[in-house]
Amino acid sequence: MIDLTICEALEKLKSGELSATELTRAYLDRIEKYGDELNCYITRTPERALADAELADKHYADGTARALEGIPIGMKDLFATRGIRTTAASHMLENFVPEYESTVSQKLIDAGTVLLGKTNLDEFAMGTFSKTSYFGAPVNPWQMERKLTAGGSSGGSSSAVAGGLCMAATGTDTGGSIRFPSAITGLVGMKPTYGLCSRWGCVAFASSLDTPGPIARTVDDAALMLSAMAGHDDKDSTSESAGFNAHTPLESILGDGKKLRIGVIRELNNVKISDDMQKLFNDRIADLKSLGAEIVEVSIPNILDALAAYYIIAPAEASSNLARYDGMRYGLRVEGSDLIDTYKKTRAAGFGDEVQRRMIIGTAVLSSESYEVYFMQAARVRRMIADSFNAAFEQCDLIICPTSSGTAMPLDSDLTPLEYYALDMFTVAMNLAGIPACSVPAGIAQNGLPLGLQVMGKRFDDLRVLQLAKHIEQFAGVDNRPTKIMGK
Repeated sequence: MIDLTICEALEKLKSGELSATELTRAYLDRIEKYGDELNCYITRTPERALADAELADKHYADGTARALEGIPIGMKDLFATRGIRTTAASHMLENFVPEYESTVSQKLIDAGTVLLGKTNLDEFAMGTFSKTSYFGAPVNPWQMERKLTAGGSSGGSSSAVAGGLCMAATGTDTGGSIRFPSAITGLVGMKPTYGLCSRWGCVAFASSLDTPGPIARTVDDAALMLSAMAGHDDKDSTSESAGFNAHTPLESILGDGKKLRIGVIRELNNVKISDDMQKLFNDRIADLKSLGAEIVEVSIPNILDALAAYYIIAPAEASSNLARYDGMRYGLRVEGSDLIDTYKKTRAAGFGDEVQRRMIIGTAVLSSESYEVYFMQAARVRRMIADSFNAAFEQCDLIICPTSSGTAMPLDSDLTPLEYYALDMFTVAMNLAGIPACSVPAGIAQNGLPLGLQVMGKRFDDLRVLQLAKHIEQFAGVDNRPTKIMGK
């Protein structure tokens, strides 16, 4: 039953062929078998999971089952969970147990999900390989003996879903942290429109960029998860009033009598990608053409500047958001000779190298000497990128491009910080513009590893993004069953 999709599992749960307790025990057994090797969970919650499953079985028995009743999921350890340790993968919050529930996790509780545990991530979501986690990096289930990255920052979530240690998981996407891990683990990762899912109760990295979303094995499963996660929240001032309600299975948007215009970005044509990625991109374009889609070239003139703008704006916001971790109210505290010394010692011990690096960069660009030269210039580039996407969507309905330049790399890859940052080349612009983007499996490279394409749409065009992603998913036909990837 580990290979069931959410849609398939719901059918069996509704018919009584399968109980939520049986399904949950199967995943708990899988976690027991592979959890240490994959290192995808920071905190496991088997007692909570069985209690959730027992309640789900009661709801099925009395006819009050909810939308995702009995579905076992993982929760990225960035979402506050009442009474359950929430660490942000940092020594600073290693023993923090919140007394409140994040809006997203509460919505998933209200939908009837079963919580298996809190998934691993880059510390405070800052990273690309999840190597900055205080608890060690999660491992990609594909070709596990090679110890490949599962991506970052939501690497624990992608590892858990791909390995069959949960049916779906939450992630957050600040510059590609849902889409990149999903692409290199053969999964569907949806970054919704900014504001569609509440950020309340989610440990902040860069508040104007952070976007909660789902990671799942299929587009239909991701759509069901997003339906439960989305919605206005009075506690989040950036929350939008728009909702999201998926049709399952998602309706076709090709071959319905109206020609769909799909854009490809001119400025990305000369960005180096692997031969496998280029071939799969061309193959999927040809598939869409065969169903009557029109492919048009669009221009996002400043998209190659997005990386530089992102790595000014995101650290600047991080330096502000992480100022609260001072050892005074919660989290780690290392006593010093005076108040300032306590601050210094607490932060030196509590934050890892990458978090410290980004806080220093962010503080520098916000200084009076640098604010206009760096931060405001980056903000102007951000506005230009958003305007360019708006102009492009006047020429096309949706846009597609690669999610990454190639397949998963070894965890011990010797890359400089700048080389790690460059891996976000294909994903950061969508966060700067606040538009929805979904990474979907595009095929398998010659080395046997998966590759992903991403579909982008206008703000709040999330449903159409998922509809096109489903067409690509069907053309690619990637077999991402956990028992196919890892064995039973």
